[in-house]
Amino acid sequence: MTSHPNSTAPTRFPVVVVGAGPAGLTIGNILRAAGVDCLVLEAETRAFIEQRPRAGVIEEWAVRGLERRGLANTLLERAQLHTECEFRFAGDRFRFSYGELTGQHHFVYPQPLLVTDLVREYADVRGGEIRFGVQDIELHDLESPRPSVSYTDAETGQRQSVECEFVAGCDGARGVTRTVLPPTTTVSRHDYGVGWLALLAEAPPSSDCVLFGVHPHGFAGHMARSPEVTRYYLECPPGDDPENWSHERVWSELQLRLRADGTPPLTEGPLIEKRVLDMHNYVVEPMTFGRLFLAGDAAHLTAPIAAKGVNLALHDAFLLGDALVAYLGKGDGSGLDGYSESCLRRVWDYQEFSQWLSEVYHGTSSGDEYRAGTTFARLRRLFTSPAAAAAFAEQYLGTASAY
Repeated sequence: MTSHPNSTAPTRFPVVVVGAGPAGLTIGNILRAAGVDCLVLEAETRAFIEQRPRAGVIEEWAVRGLERRGLANTLLERAQLHTECEFRFAGDRFRFSYGELTGQHHFVYPQPLLVTDLVREYADVRGGEIRFGVQDIELHDLESPRPSVSYTDAETGQRQSVECEFVAGCDGARGVTRTVLPPTTTVSRHDYGVGWLALLAEAPPSSDCVLFGVHPHGFAGHMARSPEVTRYYLECPPGDDPENWSHERVWSELQLRLRADGTPPLTEGPLIEKRVLDMHNYVVEPMTFGRLFLAGDAAHLTAPIAAKGVNLALHDAFLLGDALVAYLGKGDGSGLDGYSESCLRRVWDYQEFSQWLSEVYHGTSSGDEYRAGTTFARLRRLFTSPAAAAAFAEQYLGTASAY
């Protein structure tokens, strides 16, 4: 049965999922496929989450995980496949063919499309209950066998209370689930000390692969999003005002930082998004508190340096969804008991790679001659040592800690 997005809910669900991003919707779909009822609560509207700009690089193991769960049909039809990336530095271009090294590739599929697929499958196909536009979510009695979640209904303005056995916190860094963690929780944070100006350009991609520009003026990145739209990044001071970057200044810096001998200029176009991201990471340990289990950005953040965020969110969702099904269906609690530890192994692996790659991207522009020297040493080794190339490809594709 297809449920109305804001239909009246029963007073009890086995699982309440807070947040309708990739993690929350994947968990919801896994539960519904196993016949487990759950309620997804989302503060934004359905139209908003289906249009919210986010990353678009999905690793092959993550797509195969979605495919096994019947959640990748449209993605497999529409996604671009990438097998190479290119570093540009010192006026030269260096193509890195990770597909040849590993036999694997990346899928480029904008996250809004993935969210659209997941919410359609959950709400419209599998009949999952979901409430959009809810306000003032509160979590209660998380250390008891019968926690509950209360919220204000968007249509009626009335408070609703839902009893459950488990809460999945998938509402991001600023969501309510982070606010209820006890003082014993550790939040480890790393600030890179740089910002990235994130841009969407109404312009076709200027390369058939991802470009990484390592330049004394700062890092620049080029990532295709569609045949008509390209994602660009420009390193900038943290906290910079996007209005400091005019159309002319943006394209001048992109042309400069991504220039290489023998390559044509970038294809320019109108800028339809312009915002500054301060580069930082954090990790929450453990990712559980009583009957609350965190997933995705609620539990950890990786800056877009290594394009790992959505992949980690999906990894969490696979583990948590499967563990909840095992417990609620068979009474097997081993997956829930080991959930945080299992997730954090991949989380810390990706954090380390993000930190390594940040030095490659930002060392040359740091003003520190020592860091600049080590940056070029890493790049030279990447393109002269088969062992270094294989290690980089493993981490870039996420196969070193495959699920």
